[in-house]
Amino acid sequence: MTFLWATRGQTWGFRFLRNGGFDDPLPVYDRAFTGAGDEPEVWHRPAHPDSPAALRFPDPLGRRDRSGRVIPHEFVVLPPLVDGIYSVDEGVQVLWGLVADEFGRVWDLPEPPSAG
Repeated sequence: MTFLWATRGQTWGFRFLRNGGFDDPLPVYDRAFTGAGDEPEVWHRPAHPDSPAALRFPDPLGRRDRSGRVIPHEFVVLPPLVDGIYSVDEGVQVLWGLVADEFGRVWDLPEPPSAG
């Protein structure tokens, strides 16, 4: 798998829905988002070509959780997929197309699905 994906649902908190094949995706996630900032939209790619990139954007359909917060989607994009992405907009085009249907099925479930 060429990406990790973390988000939250309507009733469940922030979870990894895709783990990128890592038993523990958190260290990879932390490394990618270090220095990325807290803005609602982020594209952060370190200079080293083998480093993972961080992508964050608000839910394209404007979904909100039960507390009214906009649902964020956070991705760690790994090679080779990262090589064709140079901005938030390009990242949304590529990544959202891969997960939109899946998120539509799970975002309002009472419990999050397990990462896979």
